[in-house]
Amino acid sequence: MDIVSEPITKNPPITFETPIINSSTSSMITPSSSAISPATTADSISPPTPSRYENQKRRDWNTFCQYLRNHRPPLSLPMCSGAHVLEFLRYLDQFGKTKIHNQTCPFFGLPNPPAPCPCPLRQAWGSLDALIGRLRAAYEEHGGRPEANPFGARAVRLYLREVRDFQAKARGVSYEKKRKRPNNNNNSNNNKPKPNMNAMLIASSAASSTTTTTS
Repeated sequence: MDIVSEPITKNPPITFETPIINSSTSSMITPSSSAISPATTADSISPPTPSRYENQKRRDWNTFCQYLRNHRPPLSLPMCSGAHVLEFLRYLDQFGKTKIHNQTCPFFGLPNPPAPCPCPLRQAWGSLDALIGRLRAAYEEHGGRPEANPFGARAVRLYLREVRDFQAKARGVSYEKKRKRPNNNNNSNNNKPKPNMNAMLIASSAASSTTTTTS
């Protein structure tokens, strides 16, 4: 991933108090199945580990919220618009790791340049597209209205499309999804003529009648 999250001050870890067991009496008490309450069993089950996607979405959301706080003037989430999202995406370009050739560069359009060039490093289109998808989901998870989601604004979609088209030309790569080729075996099987069941039944009955007459 090209996205680089800024350092975020983490909350102190949550500690849970553990019951103190008297070693002198614990060996004398044998717990029975009836003495274990359902609440104790439920508390002993550890919460599920967040997925990699959820962890990345949380880090991206914290980075965006910190960007809003550091904005001049500071911005609150309800005041955020698609224009502020575009500012955030351009701000992230300074942390990019993908070489994007300028149109005046002799390596413009070459997927494998033979030598280094002074063209800038930018965020790859795929990283930005995935980032917007995670932030769009996080916005609604934090109480934002879907119709007012700034990450789904038309200006953001147009910007991502322009970035995709320009980077495809500059890098000499294609971002078009490859279509699956039809299976020739399945097509050949489908093209085979299906047997006529009525004809088969008539032939079978005719053969049985001939056998009966002969006998």
